[in-house]
Amino acid sequence: MEVLISPQQLHERLGAERPPVLLDVRWVLGAADGREKYLHEHLPGAVYVDMDTELSAPAVPGEGRHPLPDPAAFTEAARRWGLNDGDTVVVYDDAAGTSAARAWWLLRHAGEEDVFLLDGGLAAWRGAGLPLESGPVQPEPGTVHLSWGHMPVIGTADAARVAADGTLIDARAPERYRGESEPVDPRAGHIPGAVNRPSTDNLTPDGSFRAPEELGRAFEALGVRPDRPVAAYCGSGIFASHEVAALALAGITAALYPGSWSQWSNTPGTPAAVGADPGRPENPPEKG
Repeated sequence: MEVLISPQQLHERLGAERPPVLLDVRWVLGAADGREKYLHEHLPGAVYVDMDTELSAPAVPGEGRHPLPDPAAFTEAARRWGLNDGDTVVVYDDAAGTSAARAWWLLRHAGEEDVFLLDGGLAAWRGAGLPLESGPVQPEPGTVHLSWGHMPVIGTADAARVAADGTLIDARAPERYRGESEPVDPRAGHIPGAVNRPSTDNLTPDGSFRAPEELGRAFEALGVRPDRPVAAYCGSGIFASHEVAALALAGITAALYPGSWSQWSNTPGTPAAVGADPGRPENPPEKG
């Protein structure tokens, strides 16, 4: 699966007869200024995409803080962004892809194959001296036809099973994994048996993704094996999408647990482990 496009490659393709559709996914947990930042400065022709209203359904404790959107609603959003069948799509943010990966994953899940993350995001584009513009972009509505279910997804019970029988990767910061800090969700800790690899560890200091070979070695060291299931989760399924993208770069197909810790910690009867040790996987819940 091809995942990335460089700023130089994108710049060249913007001059094509049918250039890629650009989606700007500015989002940071606890901040609401993504649209303002987009209006101030964005890639030429880029359309702003809202994480909370277009890439997620309304938050429900039993389903998590960013449940997957309704398929029909997501198709309507994609058409508002100007998508048509056969388009190439490039998504980016100003956080090294950690939020844009949600749009990448959803479009892949909805059957779009030519979807790429801008490697290094806005910072890499700006660093290459490439043009930017300001103000809103209102594209002509598109007519894209999307389906659903093209990327593997797991729920609560399956997450517990992957932790026991395969490799379940927690993409959150180490202090949240260890249970030392939990600023958002009702309980601290991690899913027993999960191993920690923050999504930011998949990036170089300049914010671009590490080489596929390096990523492959890192995931192998976590216990990832070709014959065992692999899945990723985080707080609410955003950064875990970035982890899935990194795994794809390494040639590994991984499932996403969209509800992530925000769903797990709100589900009665689910255990939590604390500390740096993965902990003992428990019997999976009956439902999830």
